[in-house]
Amino acid sequence: MITVTIRRRKGEYTGFSSEGHADYADEGYDIFCAAVSVLTVNTVNAIERIAGDHVEDHSESGLVTCDFPDGLSHDGTVLMEAMVQGLQSIAETSGKSYLRLRFKEV
Repeated sequence: MITVTIRRRKGEYTGFSSEGHADYADEGYDIFCAAVSVLTVNTVNAIERIAGDHVEDHSESGLVTCDFPDGLSHDGTVLMEAMVQGLQSIAETSGKSYLRLRFKEV
């Protein structure tokens, strides 16, 4: 199962992490892993390149971590909201068998 943890402080996003594998199908054919990977990696790239916000990120197989040490602009926040919406849709579609979405106040 993939666990995505969204971190917030006083309602503001501070970062997120995504770890694990959905194990829906073999590597390279797992639509749930691919969908979560696309959403999370694209969000990191968009926050940096489109919103212009500072991002500290790390990724490797089965793990993406992202922190916003300077906070997020309005555009960065909108991009995070879009990612959360997409992840919630995946969790609902999968019957929550392959993706667990949590929110953590830090």
